[in-house]
Amino acid sequence: MSYALLDADRVAKAAKTSLGVLQASNESSEAHQRKIIMIERIEALARAAAESDAGKAVTLTSEEFWLISRNW
Repeated sequence: MSYALLDADRVAKAAKTSLGVLQASNESSEAHQRKIIMIERIEALARAAAESDAGKAVTLTSEEFWLISRNW
């Protein structure tokens, strides 16, 4: 599995955009709901990292990055 250390603020913004796209969809399948929940979690963690005094970075797996990038 591949990992990348990314700017937390940019990840949070991308996740928020991705959430907007997913929530605008009329789809209501379980898979769709799972995508929304996963991206909500990523956005929350990235936002917390961006607002912290620590590294201002977040590590995502390649799958998590792909999930966000497919929906923005």
